[in-house]
Amino acid sequence: MPHAPTHKAGRHRLALAAALAIAGPLAAAAPASEPVAYTAAVADEPAPRDESWPGTIGLAVDASDLDHRVQRVEEVLSVGPGPLTLLYPRFLPGTHGPYGDIANLAGLRITSDGGRPVDWRRDLVDPYAFHVEVPAGASALRLRFEHVSTPRGGQGRTEMTSAILGVEWDEVVLYPAGRYASAIRVQPRLKLPSGWQQASALRDARGEVAMPGADGWVSFAEASLETLVDSPLFAARTLKRIPMDPPGTAHPVMLNLVADETSQIEPSDKQLEAHRALVAQADKLYGARHWRHYDFLLAVSDHFGGIGLEHHESSENGVRGNYFTKDWAKNIGPRTLLPHEYTHAWNGKFRRPADLWTPQFNVAMRNSLLWVYEGMTQYWGHVLTARSGLASVEQMRDNLANTVAYLDHRPGRVWRNLQDTTNEATMAAQHGHAWRNWQRGADYYDEATLIWLDADTLIREKSGSARSLDDFARAFFGIASAFQADGSPKPVTYAFDDVVETLNAVQPYDWARFLHERLDTHRPGAPLDGLARSGWTLAWTDKETEFAKNAEGWGGADGHERPADFAYSLGLLVFGDGKIDTVLWDSPAFKAGLAAGETVIAVNMEAYKDEKLAAAVTANKDGHAPVQILVRDDDRFRTVTIDWSGGLRYPTLERIDGTPDRLSAIYAPK
Repeated sequence: MPHAPTHKAGRHRLALAAALAIAGPLAAAAPASEPVAYTAAVADEPAPRDESWPGTIGLAVDASDLDHRVQRVEEVLSVGPGPLTLLYPRFLPGTHGPYGDIANLAGLRITSDGGRPVDWRRDLVDPYAFHVEVPAGASALRLRFEHVSTPRGGQGRTEMTSAILGVEWDEVVLYPAGRYASAIRVQPRLKLPSGWQQASALRDARGEVAMPGADGWVSFAEASLETLVDSPLFAARTLKRIPMDPPGTAHPVMLNLVADETSQIEPSDKQLEAHRALVAQADKLYGARHWRHYDFLLAVSDHFGGIGLEHHESSENGVRGNYFTKDWAKNIGPRTLLPHEYTHAWNGKFRRPADLWTPQFNVAMRNSLLWVYEGMTQYWGHVLTARSGLASVEQMRDNLANTVAYLDHRPGRVWRNLQDTTNEATMAAQHGHAWRNWQRGADYYDEATLIWLDADTLIREKSGSARSLDDFARAFFGIASAFQADGSPKPVTYAFDDVVETLNAVQPYDWARFLHERLDTHRPGAPLDGLARSGWTLAWTDKETEFAKNAEGWGGADGHERPADFAYSLGLLVFGDGKIDTVLWDSPAFKAGLAAGETVIAVNMEAYKDEKLAAAVTANKDGHAPVQILVRDDDRFRTVTIDWSGGLRYPTLERIDGTPDRLSAIYAPK
């Protein structure tokens, strides 16, 4: 089934000081890469420079108004007289594009010393920039505004419910232009509803988990704006903290659970063992931890919005309320989420593409290496899911079969290569795609997993199984950590040539050509050399795998039911009420004139049910009983005959006789 599913002014250089973590002839220094020198996007907006902003910004956020789902902000910053530009974060780390929503900022009022009102003017080109003329004699400005959360039943992710709330610091801060985010210091405070607790990567002044006072206010240690925005917060009435490491472990990992009800976060010993194994297997893969402490933030809820977003010292994760309570042996789809976001602590947050690093949050990102940042993370996330026992090897093979099948049905590859899909986030492509397999989307996630499977199996084959992509992971991501002057973690950037050089250190080969052939060409069909080299091939069956049958839509309040899957027979996905979710470009359904959004009323003149459509597809295997459906398109009804006699088809993987089973070796725990 097709998937819906961060110095001195000028150029910034981050040196790679450590040697690759492979002994003997593989050892080589990882070269440093320089991010692009950026200028301001707007003439009135000063270019950012690595120069400290005078004083510390005081930031107080009152998130206790659950009735109205409003977070009230008061901010104080030191200033001098003259022009000042304030920015609202627009290009958000982890989203790779302009996903900050200025429309949710309301009620902006600015006063100077003594409470004198100060006018502001929004930039005519950049609506995320506010221009202020600081009056003579003023030494500070006080800003007040509200972040208006998504209303009940509205569009967008739900961030506040009666049981759980999330604080995204990028949504509740305005910051001065002209400085790096790492050079702006912030003193944050947060008010919680009575009796609530919070979880985040932020700590108090003692370096401990910050606890609310009697008045509900939580005080955090001073941090840079860069660290603050990279440290979101979950809070709830029901919160459970579970250590993932033995006591005394350096750079410890904590699993923080919030939920609608306590019964939803009572994991069994087996479930906790798998989550702890994820941490242990990642240690074996990467060989180093590049943080002070790490916090999984996991919301288990049917009302709080689903999410999966990486941060250097934490990750935001939202799944449905049945994450721990649904049949653990079957419901594995959401369990690939934590391995993916945890991997980002190494790939994307510590090691970061040079052209994706930006000095602050209103400079556009460049995403040319997302096939490493996200694609390799997707690969390792799935591998770690299997190695940890969060899913079985068989389930991850079935997951891979689904991925291979939908990517192999991507005719859009003939006009749009994989490298171009890395521009998807900067195109603000959250609006969806009417014809996704023709338009393509963020294919750099899943198609790049096939590229990295190809690379992994090629290294194994050429080295006689002496080396693998695991060696690349340790060499590339296991180098010495880098930290800012305040002790917070600091990214180390890389470019295409750094990836190629490290691959060559692991296994000599023409890796530049290997990658360009898979990124820049328009070959039809998914890149399946790695699948074959792994000892498996894509096959078809008339019954869905147990993995597919137990799949569910994305979790949280924003989730959807799973449509019935006729993608590889008729070429469509349809919900239980007959509403067509997807039609594949150039499929039998497409050729019959069907499109997403229409509703199937009847199958062979009987009221629509998934089972009846499946039976009709099966009955036409000899071509003598064409599938006829009655379709409603707005107020128009029409009868459509779909020309397909190949029966039901669902993807699976089959062993290739006489070949080594490298896929099982890849998924095996270390």
